[in-house]
Amino acid sequence: METLRVSGKSRPNAVAGAIAALLRTQGEVEVQAIGPAAVNQAVKAIAIARGYIIPDRLDLTTQPAFVKLELDAEERTAVRFTISSLRLPEGAALPDHGVVPE
Repeated sequence: METLRVSGKSRPNAVAGAIAALLRTQGEVEVQAIGPAAVNQAVKAIAIARGYIIPDRLDLTTQPAFVKLELDAEERTAVRFTISSLRLPEGAALPDHGVVPE
């Protein structure tokens, strides 16, 4: 499974595009974020990605978890979002995914 690392300076739309592409091709992706700004950008990216995949009759689920990472010989706590795609049934109404921010 591919792992995307998100920082507080990551552009949510760019991360969302990467999430959507991986959900379409692989069906799952992990997103890791360390710190409140990075978690904020990751959550926005996940919400935007949902809007990107709904027209393809896909939806997503995510499972957040805390994980310990070793960075520069220092242990850090990250939030890991394990994201999986769900195929929506044919003929079913597409869920309202809200407005995708520009």
